[in-house]
Amino acid sequence: MTTRLHIRPMKWKGACAYVDEHHRHHDPPQGHQFSLGVLTESGLLVGVAIVGRPVSRAFDNGLTVEVTRCATDGTPNACSALYAAAWRTARSAGYRRALTYTQDGESGASLRAAGWRKVADLPARSGWNAPSRPRLPRGTENVARALWEITTHNAPPLPELRDETRDETRPARRRCAARPCRHLVPTTSTGRPSRYCSQACRQRAYRNRKTPQP
Repeated sequence: MTTRLHIRPMKWKGACAYVDEHHRHHDPPQGHQFSLGVLTESGLLVGVAIVGRPVSRAFDNGLTVEVTRCATDGTPNACSALYAAAWRTARSAGYRRALTYTQDGESGASLRAAGWRKVADLPARSGWNAPSRPRLPRGTENVARALWEITTHNAPPLPELRDETRDETRPARRRCAARPCRHLVPTTSTGRPSRYCSQACRQRAYRNRKTPQP
């Protein structure tokens, strides 16, 4: 039986603590744009994804984000759920492209299941230290990597989001009582249609009632 999973936003410190405990070869990153967690129906946290600016300056154009960390406890489908949710969240915020990397030996099945595609195989690097940004060895040197992406061009369209601030399930059945307006009146949160379509029409009707008729 497949465990039903739920996506929830994560605080930065909580996501970093989970990565520090569960990620196989990386420490928590230096920052993030947003972080997501995946929970079981019982509320157990089984994975996190941290999304930030692209590490490579060549990709940092303001419309691209990178999933810098994705860590789970091995729960089936948790990785795929996190990668799919990371893209949905980024795309809803206006980003046009998302990137991530896998190391040599990782199949990328979770990324493919979430709609991502591999765009490049990158050779191993002897180190990450540079004069402009000194770095200590971190255990990921001499490992080939693969670059993955998902963009607005090759991703399926997002589902249309329902406006939760108003009741769209009940059609308007009454017209505005203020004359000469007569616009349709929306249904209120109590399920009953109002008499007026706007506060301006309500005030206009009030003034008409108080004004003596000739």
